[in-house]
Amino acid sequence: MNEMYNMGLSIHSLGVVALLGVVFLNIFILMQVKDLQKYKRNMSIMLMPLSSMVLGTVIFTGIVLMAAKHLHFTLPNIAMIIFSVLLIILEAKRSKTLKYINPKKERALEAYKGYGLKLLYIEFAVIVIISLWMWML
Repeated sequence: MNEMYNMGLSIHSLGVVALLGVVFLNIFILMQVKDLQKYKRNMSIMLMPLSSMVLGTVIFTGIVLMAAKHLHFTLPNIAMIIFSVLLIILEAKRSKTLKYINPKKERALEAYKGYGLKLLYIEFAVIVIISLWMWML
């Protein structure tokens, strides 16, 4: 049983690293974007589903690991649940803002870039902070 739990922790850690990579990819693409329409299309087809899938993988493996420990809630587990909900909220805010932004308005892309990058930096910081905390335990 212990080997399965350790393997689950490894998979969970790889998922967190993948999530960091996806957030970094989002930051990089948003910094490089020049056309709002192309970015909106790219987000809806590739980046948002990728972000959701990787975040879902991390959350699912976390749930399985908690079930393996008989749903024993500890401070780190509660913190991870709160941070997971925070990441979901930040992604929803970012995608909702992008959905309703008017591409015909002047400087709409620059306004969204500032807002989107701020949210992505917060997501990146949250993931790094919780990861460092958990890996130090």
